[in-house]
Amino acid sequence: MKYDYLIVGAGPFGAVFAYEATKRGKRVFVIDKRSHTGGNMYCEKVEGINVHKYGAHIFHTSNKEVWDYVNQFCTFNNYINSPIANYKGEIYNLPFNMNTFNKLWRVVTPQEAKEKIENQVKESNITEPKNLEEQAISLVGKDIYEKLIKGYTEKQWGRRCTELPAFIIKRLPVRYTYDNNYFNDKYQGIPEGGYNVIFDKLLEGIDVELNVDFFDKKGELLQKADKIVFTGMIDQYFDYQYGVLEYRSLRFEHETLDEENHQGNAVVNYNEREVPYTRIIEHKHFEFGKQPKTVITREYPAEWKQGDEPYYPVNNEKNAEIFRKYKELAEKEENVIFGGRLADYKYYDMHHVFERALEIVREEFHDDIKN
Repeated sequence: MKYDYLIVGAGPFGAVFAYEATKRGKRVFVIDKRSHTGGNMYCEKVEGINVHKYGAHIFHTSNKEVWDYVNQFCTFNNYINSPIANYKGEIYNLPFNMNTFNKLWRVVTPQEAKEKIENQVKESNITEPKNLEEQAISLVGKDIYEKLIKGYTEKQWGRRCTELPAFIIKRLPVRYTYDNNYFNDKYQGIPEGGYNVIFDKLLEGIDVELNVDFFDKKGELLQKADKIVFTGMIDQYFDYQYGVLEYRSLRFEHETLDEENHQGNAVVNYNEREVPYTRIIEHKHFEFGKQPKTVITREYPAEWKQGDEPYYPVNNEKNAEIFRKYKELAEKEENVIFGGRLADYKYYDMHHVFERALEIVREEFHDDIKN
């Protein structure tokens, strides 16, 4: 059977495109090299708990169109992301807010907190930060940097803050309110029953084949459809002819514990350099679970090498230049649509991917999205 579209990748970009194309009467074939759909949003059911297999995913957006769109496929709960940081057994609220400042310095009013930060910044006497450490201290002072930025950042990047460029941190969000909501967006939540609910509905009735690597069967697969929607790594698509785009990777260690409540919060960051993981996720709290057991995930940053799972693009001049060349090649491909975080070489939150997919659907079909 000849299809109108071969969609490489059953993550959010590919699934949304597949759904919208099918709605318009197109024949669609979706493949994914993993054993499941949903990309990094995939949840695995363990002990009755929806485990976010690839790290914490909290849907948040201020775009009403995107919010209304995803709400067609599931019911969202009212989860509010309020992570905490553990530094040597001391607990601090994130993002940096009045609860954080009260714990650090016993200050009570916003004015007291502002003065404390301003004095520390002044004392640092840094006018032209030469590295990330100096940049952070010049923005929020030494105390916040030492306890809540230094160790976590060094683990994330695998290098000392004094060796990292200043531009990595352009600003640090400081809130002078007692508000622990991490995001500023209008809409936020987690799908009841996990993210798989969305993908089951997006891909319902569509031909999907899992455990298929596009590059193993490229010649054969290209014959199956008139057009391709490619959501994989753009450098791999073009046989790395301009070089390899770099990423940071992650490693997840899942554990089921014979206890009801391990840490009392969905996300706890571990800010000391000596603790090897950056955070522990306790998944049941995303959906206010009352199960007798709990599942936790320790998240470890990892150096990326070809063949590893790519997570975060490394945004520097070298990679920007390589991507620009691949982007030029992509624009010359007549029957291939590139999209998603790997094809666009961008760090996307979930809502950005849905937004981008809907944009591409409009461009491709020259009509509007009807829920």
